[in-house]
Amino acid sequence: MVTVEVFDPAMCCSTGVCGPTVDPALARFASDLDWLGEQGAQVRRYNLGQEPGAFADNEAVRTLLHDKGEDVLPVVLVDGQVQATGSFPSRDELVGIAGLAGVPVSEPAVSTELIAELAAIGAAVGSNCEPCFKYHYNAARKLGLTNEQLAVAVRTAQMVKDTPAGKMLDLAAKLLHVDRSELGGAASDDADGDACCGPDAAEASELPMAGAGAASESGGCC
Repeated sequence: MVTVEVFDPAMCCSTGVCGPTVDPALARFASDLDWLGEQGAQVRRYNLGQEPGAFADNEAVRTLLHDKGEDVLPVVLVDGQVQATGSFPSRDELVGIAGLAGVPVSEPAVSTELIAELAAIGAAVGSNCEPCFKYHYNAARKLGLTNEQLAVAVRTAQMVKDTPAGKMLDLAAKLLHVDRSELGGAASDDADGDACCGPDAAEASELPMAGAGAASESGGCC
């Protein structure tokens, strides 16, 4: 059994979906490593920010860091031998360095699937659809997303959902000449109306949506 070790630079997580934007390269590489494991390879991954001891204990990686600095990361080792440095190999390259040349390579659009599931999670929250949320939660977890990462998507969706609702109640309170608290609901605390969507939200809302009339024939609730 071949052993593939990846020594990553210091980062929040290795999936590429952490933070405000999705990193397609990281998401693709995470999927490729999962696929490599399915082919029988033993895959291990280390993060410099979280597991510095693994870097210090590996002589080859320690030497590379000493000679070239952190720009050498990521470092990919196969059976203890350095095979790639400075960038994440493609699936084809992983197949080559792992000695799996006879294995058919399939390239699912995993980064697109990740984005689609995150968008679906947000839509489920926005529409209060419990079956949709359960379905897409399960799908997202199968793609490798953690509960912490999905919680970010839920919080963001809820904030986007609450902000216009709060603004609506602010307007109603103003026109009805009543105190905002009398109408209930969460208080709107972004004075400029941009807290959840950013300063370009109004401009973006005027852009036409591609494929607005198209329907997707996919399984599940929606």
